[in-house]
Amino acid sequence: MKKGTIWLAAMVFCMALHAPAQAADPIRIGVAGAHSGDLASYGVPSLNAAKAIIADINAKGGLLGRQVELLAQDEQCKPEMATNAATKLISDKAVVVMGHICSGATKATLPLYTEAKIVSMSPSATTPELTESGTAPYFFRTIANDKAQGKLTSDFILNNLKAKKVAYLHDNGDYGKGFVDNNRLALEKSGVETVLYEAVTADAVDFSAVVRKLRRAAPDILVFGGYQPTASKLLQQMRRDRVTTPMLGPDGLKDEAFIKMAGKDSEGVYCSYPKDTSGLAAYKAAREAHVKMFGAEPGSFYYNAYAAVQALLNAIEKSGSTETAKIVEALHTVPVETPLGTLTFGAKGDAAGMALSIYQIKDGKFVELDHSIVLD
Repeated sequence: MKKGTIWLAAMVFCMALHAPAQAADPIRIGVAGAHSGDLASYGVPSLNAAKAIIADINAKGGLLGRQVELLAQDEQCKPEMATNAATKLISDKAVVVMGHICSGATKATLPLYTEAKIVSMSPSATTPELTESGTAPYFFRTIANDKAQGKLTSDFILNNLKAKKVAYLHDNGDYGKGFVDNNRLALEKSGVETVLYEAVTADAVDFSAVVRKLRRAAPDILVFGGYQPTASKLLQQMRRDRVTTPMLGPDGLKDEAFIKMAGKDSEGVYCSYPKDTSGLAAYKAAREAHVKMFGAEPGSFYYNAYAAVQALLNAIEKSGSTETAKIVEALHTVPVETPLGTLTFGAKGDAAGMALSIYQIKDGKFVELDHSIVLD
């Protein structure tokens, strides 16, 4: 074989070897949540947040000199689907995962991510044990846990609403029951009477039996734990049967879909949610990114998800690595500017620096009340 032919063959061989390495080069970011189904109003805004940030980063040249690739997995907030989604993201070599959205789905997937040593960060899973159990060292979140929400809402019920008798209804899920139980514990310690405590079926059509119990119990306030589809159906039946007890719920109720579904019956409902930070430059930039890409205002938990993706990518950038240990160290030590404010993450993975407020629906809109706490 001639020398020139040998040189050409060697070059072709080297190019063939190099091509697969280039194809495998993007930094893969997993996004798991309810992208369809009854709870899509929570999951789709989170997916949109990831799309908006990744598009911007790639347009500017990528991260660590590499493009960022989005791996989306829809699990409808169902634990059995969530484990399949997590397994797929792991096999597809996601470097980090933003998600899952619901506490039950998150709880089901954490053992998988822990075994694979992959960082996951939820924008909306609030069950305290997800971080406090100490069994998920690679898990973080950009949302207040149920204990923090319970502290805020129980204080509001006690000191602002002056309630003496409280009814509690929950959907028996990790999220809903956790919110209710933390409120009940705090309020009973303060001498507030529990007049009803009961679980309801989330996808039930008829709530008439529990509505009758509410009427007989005559509480000053109903603390509801669960998601907005169940809350809206329950509330409509309450008002139809002339039960006028005010409702207070967790952050899952602060969703425009709740107002649309419950209509005029949603008027007066209270809920907790991150404090309004719309004056921050980071918030304005996040909103503008969504409007530009999707032509509409962001939905529920968009800003929490935006903050989560920012935190994950910031940790990769600041550490200069996609190695899990270095990402974890950066998350714990490097503050990040987000639409929620400047966030840091404690030893257990909970975000510090963000604030929570009480909101009330007035004239068909969520209005922030003068009652808030700051997470430390």
